[in-house]
Amino acid sequence: MHCPFCSEPDTRVIDSRLSNDGDQVRRRRECVACSERFTTYETAELNMPRIVKSSGSRVPYSDEKLRAGVMRALEKRPVVTEQVEEALNRVKHKLMSAGLREVDSSKLGNWVMEELLAMDHVAYIRFASVYLDFSDINAFRDAIERLDEKKKTRNKSS
Repeated sequence: MHCPFCSEPDTRVIDSRLSNDGDQVRRRRECVACSERFTTYETAELNMPRIVKSSGSRVPYSDEKLRAGVMRALEKRPVVTEQVEEALNRVKHKLMSAGLREVDSSKLGNWVMEELLAMDHVAYIRFASVYLDFSDINAFRDAIERLDEKKKTRNKSS
């Protein structure tokens, strides 16, 4: 690691700690030449599977694209940012643990819908209306009725 202050190629690690729930290693470093200290973060580089769209095209997985879709569904809804990040992390974990090189966009969309259902029913319907491509008002009504049935089933089991 080159020193950001004097560009010396030789630095030494003073301290290493896990951070970000154990997903990163935080290292304090010191330059051998100028004695300045700085921090680096090390994360594992993972190859995410490609997403196979319904058209058959293949696109790289994008955190930003997934986050944008979820945030659009959650717009003006009373959901805490931490909940959203945890949900996105669970979806990403499912994607990585599937162990596949390619994942159908429908599977990814279903995982997102499960997370939204647990967070906010309005956001779930918003996302479903785009993801399931409701063709008419009856499709929209059917989705709301299925949501009501799930709520009733959950309330009976509680």
